[in-house]
Amino acid sequence: MTSFKFHTLESAPEKSKPLLEKSLKAFGMIPGLHSVMAEAPAVLEGYQLLHGMFQDTSFDAEELTVVWQTINVEHECHYCVPAHTGIAHMMKVDPALTEALRNGTAMPTAKLQALHETTLAMLRNRGRLSDAEIASFYAAGYGQQQLLEITLGMAQKVMSNYVNHFADTPVDAPFKKFAWQK
Repeated sequence: MTSFKFHTLESAPEKSKPLLEKSLKAFGMIPGLHSVMAEAPAVLEGYQLLHGMFQDTSFDAEELTVVWQTINVEHECHYCVPAHTGIAHMMKVDPALTEALRNGTAMPTAKLQALHETTLAMLRNRGRLSDAEIASFYAAGYGQQQLLEITLGMAQKVMSNYVNHFADTPVDAPFKKFAWQK
């Protein structure tokens, strides 16, 4: 297997350097995922853009966490599950929610359960939802906007989960305490 380079500010391609500086400013470090993506500046830029856009959706911190972690767990991402556990803690998300997502148990509310089930159905069925699944999502208090916004979160997570799989990105030190395996 080809090993991937984990770029620093010094080793990164010129177009990636300002993107890594942005990561350093935002996170206080350069996450391993970003250091791998830096090899392809457009990939790192796209990932950062999608991440920011998804955070600006109508979802609150708990809902963002449900979408992110539902996808991370389903994809069995060794890097993103611990990283988003740490991020959820920073966002003051109830640890019971994070643990439910990590362990595949029920969400603490019916609305979050509907978001989890819809995200999982969209992921597993490649966007094909039945009328009953959509009706159930809407009955929980969501609408077309949120259905569309889930796809934005999916685009972001497909990028990160897949890169972490083939690059075997090591979990960053601050998130090692949240290590996870399915």
